[in-house]
Amino acid sequence: MPRAAVLTVLLLGCAVLPSCRQADPPIQRVAFDELAGAEEPLLSPNTSGATWQVNPGGQAIDFGVAGAPPLLTLACRPVETPPVLRIVRHVVGRPGAKALFPVIGNGTISRFKLDATLAEGEWRWQGDLPASDPLLEVFTGPRELEATLPGGGTLLIAGSRIPGEFVIWCRAGGRARPVESAASAAPSSAPPAP
Repeated sequence: MPRAAVLTVLLLGCAVLPSCRQADPPIQRVAFDELAGAEEPLLSPNTSGATWQVNPGGQAIDFGVAGAPPLLTLACRPVETPPVLRIVRHVVGRPGAKALFPVIGNGTISRFKLDATLAEGEWRWQGDLPASDPLLEVFTGPRELEATLPGGGTLLIAGSRIPGEFVIWCRAGGRARPVESAASAAPSSAPPAP
């Protein structure tokens, strides 16, 4: 094929190809005034003075400052088989949104799947899992925890045995562990019977 014919074919191809491409979507212009209602990421709340407290119903523990709304709740449904533990992060979420909620501490990193849910009159983030789930081991140690919800800030939770005891209680179906008496726990000074 002569060189002029090749150039003609290339030029025609270059002219035809752009016409096959789909048109760019129209540009949408938004005034800054309209963005005033857009959600800004929340700053991490001040957790100094925040502690774990047993919820008045006795089936949950809340982390927060006494007298203020809770920041985080662990709730148990012990009558279900298997028992279910619900994690609630009390931060407003958009309807239908989903997030991973990483909790770091006690030598463990757990990532909980949470959904924005309307419950008890508030949009909040929550997720349910079997109380036996190994992800909950992050709560069973006595060391501090760091829990971050994207857009909802980071909770720095001081070390406590309360969440671990609560998870153990929930796994047991809401039954208290038997307590050893002082007499049975102490070694016997009597010689063994022959």
